[in-house]
Amino acid sequence: MKIKMSTPKILRTLYFLSWIIFTGLCIEAGGFIINAFFALVHPSAISRLWKEVDLSGLFQSGHGYFFVVTLIMSIVAVMKVWLFFLIIKNLQNKKLNITKPFNMEIRHLIFLLSYISLIIGLFCLSGGKYIEWLVLKGIRVPDIQYLGLGGYDVWLFMAVILFVVGQVFKRGIEIQTENELTI
Repeated sequence: MKIKMSTPKILRTLYFLSWIIFTGLCIEAGGFIINAFFALVHPSAISRLWKEVDLSGLFQSGHGYFFVVTLIMSIVAVMKVWLFFLIIKNLQNKKLNITKPFNMEIRHLIFLLSYISLIIGLFCLSGGKYIEWLVLKGIRVPDIQYLGLGGYDVWLFMAVILFVVGQVFKRGIEIQTENELTI
């Protein structure tokens, strides 16, 4: 049995999956941000924040520590939302031209996705290092995986891969332009 999907069907499937991931990331980002503000108004709720993450030890040690950690968590979450928003926007506008796959819009998109992935990776790395520093100070902080700051290496790897793909697209545009001029 041979399964054969056409490129438009694959793109529609990716578009649908991107919407699902985008929606989940929006909920997560909103949860981080709203719960952080709610915790500042009602400090008793800090032990039951988003995903039941207990940041009460962090809040009791200093409001600044709490603010920095929640800010980094929120930035990472919002950057992930932005990444998938760009993917959805470009899949929706059908900028992926199959007859001429190498175009400037896609090249710019790939480089932008690479930079966003790099920023996410750097914020995850710095947030993880900050939490390690807080733990060394004796402050009780949940594991970085629960805070959404784990996997910095994956984001940095993705940034490098996308940058390489962007360079390939750049060269593909040059070759495609040369072929159009020679005809």
